[in-house]
Amino acid sequence: MRATVLGSGAWGTTFAAVLADAGCDVTVWGRSAATCEQIAREHRNEAYLPGIRLPDGVTATTDARAALADADLVAIAIPSQSARATLEPLRDAFPAGAVAVSLMKGVELATDRRMSQVVAEALGLPDERVAVVSGPNLAREIAQRQPTATVVASSSDATARLVAQACASSYFRPYTNDDVVGVELCGAVKNVIALAVGMSQGRGLGFNTMATVITRGLVEITRLGLALGADADTFPGLAGMGDLMATCASPDSRNHTLGVHLGQGMTLAEAIEATGGTAEGVKSSRSVLELATSVGVEMPITAAVVQVVHEGLPVDRLASLLLARPHKAEGV
Repeated sequence: MRATVLGSGAWGTTFAAVLADAGCDVTVWGRSAATCEQIAREHRNEAYLPGIRLPDGVTATTDARAALADADLVAIAIPSQSARATLEPLRDAFPAGAVAVSLMKGVELATDRRMSQVVAEALGLPDERVAVVSGPNLAREIAQRQPTATVVASSSDATARLVAQACASSYFRPYTNDDVVGVELCGAVKNVIALAVGMSQGRGLGFNTMATVITRGLVEITRLGLALGADADTFPGLAGMGDLMATCASPDSRNHTLGVHLGQGMTLAEAIEATGGTAEGVKSSRSVLELATSVGVEMPITAAVVQVVHEGLPVDRLASLLLARPHKAEGV
């Protein structure tokens, strides 16, 4: 199988390696000529995966149309808020019959569209040719070939099985799922919850607080997902609790790290610079909250993160704001 990965960041490059280890011939597209040349010539991407040797089956180019030519599978790993603008000019170059795989986690600002919807609209694809990959998939650990599992979701079982076969290896175990809505919402909202966990740890709070935020965060994700028609079984699974745990607990998570920086007193601009890379939860927090508001779902942790990140609420107020909420039964 010939595969293309749009995006030469940590996750895009890592997934390219996963595909190559599974037997695909892989071309990575990126904007940086230096990064693409290093991937193609040296099989390394020192900017995003220092010290990692990529498989020989991975090459790279800055020519997106050349990268897309004759691809059977196109994985997309670009910042969620620029996805539509990047993909729309490539609509006529997308190979006939190819499957698009969203590796992105977020909700588009202004439209409240999930990333699979953005991909389908931007490329003019039917839903059955779009899949989503999401789970406890921290890029560096996978690049080191540490074992993990993931979820491949699509409205088409054949598409989900095709993508799963393309990325399955001795260290990467895909499970298929038809709940695209639930899988994508888990991937988007867990980044927001990871910001809240990071902020609490940046303030010196411990594991009780972390466990509380993670657990109640899962409640928020589930509440929103069910309101939008997702399957309840998705949320305690790999794409839900699995990804939430990994993102909230690992220092390799950019969203967690950025939250820690904010908790330590940095401004948002300082925290973004110190973190490096894209922390999707910063922008997605607003679009997630807008989506929740539109369907009448209460998400207090998400709302508090929006207040801290975008509205100037002092980070010291975060915990007291959440704990001062009205008392009620846990399941409500």
